[in-house]
Amino acid sequence: MNSSDTPRSSSALDRALRVFGDVRAGEGRDVLLLVSNVFLLLSGYYILKVVREPLILATGGAELKSYAAAAQAVALMAVVPAYSRLASRVDRLKLTVWVLSANLACVVAFIVGGAMKVPYLGFAFYVWLGIFVSMTVAQFWSFANDLYSKQDGERLFPLIGIGSTAGAPVGAWLAAQLFGTGSSPFLLMGIAAVVILAHLALYLPFSRGRTARAGQASGGMGQSDGFALVLKKPYLRNMMVLLVMLNLVNTVGEYVLSRTVLAVAEQREALHLIADKESFIGSAYGRFNVLVSLVSLVLQSLVASRLVKRFGLAGVLFPLPFIALGGYGLIAAGGAVMVVAYTKLAENSTDYSLMNTAKQMLWLPTSREEKYKAKQAIDTFFVRFGDLCAAGLVFVGTTVGLSIRGFAAINILLVLVWLVIAWRLLGRYQRIDAAH
Repeated sequence: MNSSDTPRSSSALDRALRVFGDVRAGEGRDVLLLVSNVFLLLSGYYILKVVREPLILATGGAELKSYAAAAQAVALMAVVPAYSRLASRVDRLKLTVWVLSANLACVVAFIVGGAMKVPYLGFAFYVWLGIFVSMTVAQFWSFANDLYSKQDGERLFPLIGIGSTAGAPVGAWLAAQLFGTGSSPFLLMGIAAVVILAHLALYLPFSRGRTARAGQASGGMGQSDGFALVLKKPYLRNMMVLLVMLNLVNTVGEYVLSRTVLAVAEQREALHLIADKESFIGSAYGRFNVLVSLVSLVLQSLVASRLVKRFGLAGVLFPLPFIALGGYGLIAAGGAVMVVAYTKLAENSTDYSLMNTAKQMLWLPTSREEKYKAKQAIDTFFVRFGDLCAAGLVFVGTTVGLSIRGFAAINILLVLVWLVIAWRLLGRYQRIDAAH
């Protein structure tokens, strides 16, 4: 796995992958396995995400959706310590297999519950799905971080991230096609379970023997809890605050976009330019999400690795806050509807590509225990906590009657704090690297 091992000749696969990143001789097979692995995970998740909406509306009601984030945060207060205890007792491959197997068992339980018409099944599924995606995506990147050195990870993570960026639209498209043929939500759950099972199978080629030859230990970890690891180390605390700030800005921005689209729909409906606002909103968001997916894929495939090669971590850590600062500055200055749309298009596509790469690279200089336990705490509980803070901020803003320009001004302040945290985090990242 390590580029410092005995030199090997480049295969056709190695050369083909160099279009997207700095793949060296002998690395292509493992990189392709990891790209395929995260592609399947995100495809399976997005099938389940599409299932989530009709299921909660049919078995729980729209009101229950508002309680889901809080329920997820409460559940994660138990899940994260349990994950930490398991990680202390088994090697990383067993940890991955056991966690994914448990989640696949949950999918089977939901299918059985649907056949038995269990009440509030939709709400339980909604809560579980949020935990599932946070936990399994974090676990995949923990595994990838553990496989590669910092130098190799910086070269290869932008390429591996293509699987994540491509898996989301493919999964959503497949679910939409299946729903269009009249398939039931529970049939889609079964299909998603098969996709996730294939994702699990792609971990198995990374056997204990191969990773040991790469200089990677395969045993368990210490006894520290994920929450304790985050709180006691400044680098991890900074990372946690960075993600909270990112979520705050993104959620406020989503509210600004929603409010703008709704205003346009109501105006066009009043002028009899559209038949009904619901269809207009659905169509507008459909086109918007397609554009976000396409731009994200281009950025991840062709831009991310080149920025990292030229500027290191800074090349993918700073574009998003600067894009957000400029976009919300224009909105606060009175930018029109298209300014809002293009700001969120640029923000979301950069978040799903460049910023996602940065978030995974930040874990490269950490210890194995931190990669697994602290990453689970940050990417699950603290991200959900950030969602709750963002929802509270939007609630307060709407209560006091803030305009769109007012929310944009709040985001400018949040982005300035975000930039300070990012700068401090980059400095700590470089110091950790220098110390080793």
